[in-house]
This record gives sequence, C-alpha cells and structure tokens, in this order.
Amino acid sequence: MHAGYQNEIYGRGLAGEVPPFTTDATRLEAAAAEVMAPGPFGYVAGGAGSGDTVRANRDAFAHWRLVPRVLTDATTRDLSTTVLGTRVPAPVLLAPVGVQSIVHPDGELATARAAAALDVPMVLSTASSHPLEQVAEAGGDGPRWFQLYWPNEPEVCASLLRRAARAGFTTLVVTLDTWTLAWRPRDLDRAYLPFIRATGVANAFTDPAFLAGLARSPEDDQGAAVQRWVRLFTGTDKRWDQLPFLREHWDGPIVLKGVQHVDDARRAAEAGVDGIVVSNHGGRQVDGAVASLDVLPEIATAVGDRMEVLFDSGVRTGADAVKALALGAKAVLVGRPYVYGLALAGEEGVRHAVRCLLADLDLTMALTGHRTLDDLSPDSLRRA
Repeated sequence: MHAGYQNEIYGRGLAGEVPPFTTDATRLEAAAAEVMAPGPFGYVAGGAGSGDTVRANRDAFAHWRLVPRVLTDATTRDLSTTVLGTRVPAPVLLAPVGVQSIVHPDGELATARAAAALDVPMVLSTASSHPLEQVAEAGGDGPRWFQLYWPNEPEVCASLLRRAARAGFTTLVVTLDTWTLAWRPRDLDRAYLPFIRATGVANAFTDPAFLAGLARSPEDDQGAAVQRWVRLFTGTDKRWDQLPFLREHWDGPIVLKGVQHVDDARRAAEAGVDGIVVSNHGGRQVDGAVASLDVLPEIATAVGDRMEVLFDSGVRTGADAVKALALGAKAVLVGRPYVYGLALAGEEGVRHAVRCLLADLDLTMALTGHRTLDDLSPDSLRRA
C-alpha cells in the first residue's frame, strides 16, 4: 500500500537519514523558492492578474470537511482504478506542465523516469523542453498521455498527433483555456517568457510539418522559428465544430481540459469526447474565476454517467484528492507539487513528492474509513 512510504521514512530515520526535503506539500513552494531563480519560480508559482483564482482554488478545499467513519475494516485498501483505459495504482496523474527545463536541466526526462517508476501516468505537455520521443524513451513502459496545445495549422496538429501515437502515448488531453496567455504580472514584471527564449518549443522544432514552414532551420535562424511558434500556438480560439478533426487524427480517448461550466461539459458529452478535466489551469488564465472544486459537483452530476470527469487546480494533499474524488472526480491531476520536487532534487524529488501525496491519500482513505474509491461519495463530506 502507498502508506508504506511513511514506514520507509521512519525506518531510514533509524540510520540517521531524513527525506530529501519536506513531506508537507503545502511547504514545497517556499522550499522551491529558495533554490529556483526568480524568473522560473515566478513562472511556475504565478497566476493570472492578482492571483485571486490561485487562492480561490486552495480556499475551496477548506470549504469542505471530511467526516471520518469508524469500524469499517479499512486496514487493507485498494486505491487502484482504470482511467480511460489506463490502469493506475491510485487515481492520480501528473498534470501537463511545460518548459520543465527551467526548473531542472533534465526537465521532463526526469519526470518521466519518476512517473514510470511509480506507474503513475505522466501527461506530457506540447510545450515540453525535450522532444516527445525522448520523453517516451525515458519513461520506458510507464503509462503516458499527451497534452495538446492545438496548433493553428492543421498539418502541424496532425503531425504532432501522429508522432505522439507512434511514441506510445495513449490518451489525448486537449487544453482549451490557453489559446492566448493571460495577464501574468509576475512574468511581465521580469519580462520573462521561456518560449521566446526558445525553451519549451522542442516538439515544434523537431516536427517536420513545422519545419516545412521555415526558410531556414531553427539552428540557423532561431528568431524566425520562435516567431512561427508564437503565431502557430497562440492567438486563435478554436470552435466546437472543429473537434471532429481531432477524432480523425487520434484513435485513442480524447479529453478536453479547462471545462468550468456545466453547459460546456454537456456539450462535450454530446460531442462524443471521452472525458473532461474540470480545471482553471491552476489559476493561471483568468483572474477572479470560479474555483474548480466549486463547480465539480454539478458537472460530475450532469455528465459523470456519460464520460469520465477528471479534476485539477489546487490539489496539494491527500485530503484534497479525497475531497475531489468524493465530489465526483474519477481521478485528480497534480501539477505544481511535483514540479517543486523536480526543482529541489530532480528525478528523486519528483518521486518523493508524488510518493508523499500517494501515502497521504492512502492514509486519509484509511483514517476516514474508506477501503476503496467506490466508498467515496458526497456523503463523505460536510460543507464547512
């Protein structure tokens, strides 16, 4: 069981060893701030505008309280489940986070190795610092999904999807809420944007359809390549009637990420997609937006019988995950905590951060009297 990590830590303590960094997920941000450069740290930790939505995401979890039950024979638990055809040891995935090389030189390669070691699916961002084929190789036989920032040229989109399928990515996660960047003061104050420095563009710079639109290679004219990337991946919102294009070029499950309104969730179900992620991009796109957890229950009730409802935005602890699962999520995606782990200790740091979350989740299930994920429901909670 995942809770065994607790005993492992205490056992190592007998030999004078302590964890590589804190086991308190709510302290990871402060710890990472001490080792990261200001620009990269602000890019990871920051949000849109005043940061109101980032705060709202965290506050929303505090509005729900777990109600422990006793004498439920929760000594042995099974947290395993299947999410869109992917068998997972717990309902946790690593959310797509781009430009990870600004955090650690190994970037997504380290994350892929750590995720594979734990059998936890990694959702690789289009904005990876390393080509998707290299990340797939680093992850070996580990489960992997691909996140798409939908390019404005169909040929480039189709090419990326072909490459992802060939590399063994099984599920497509299409991010809909970031077709242009929000007003992000922490980045703007430092004029810091990794992409215009040719970081996070590896998938484009290695894509034949993208390269076909350049007069010279990115190595020979990096500025022109970056400008083409900006035009291709920003500035144009997509439409519902364009969704069939994705189905034409992707055979596996398709998930829409960034859904916050119940009517959009219903429309996604009507469009025949396989799942959605209730998400506000961790508060990075709309200042003053509704917290994702606050809209999860009505969305799960409306469409949970027709598609799989996943959740992200604000998950830090095992208790957070249990609350989201009780409110209707099939699984949660966690982002910033594992990225802070990457900053603090590379591959080992990602592994430690994720193992802490899994152990916390397992112990929270145990101590609230839940043996399996099916035991969770809104009745497991009370509104504060």
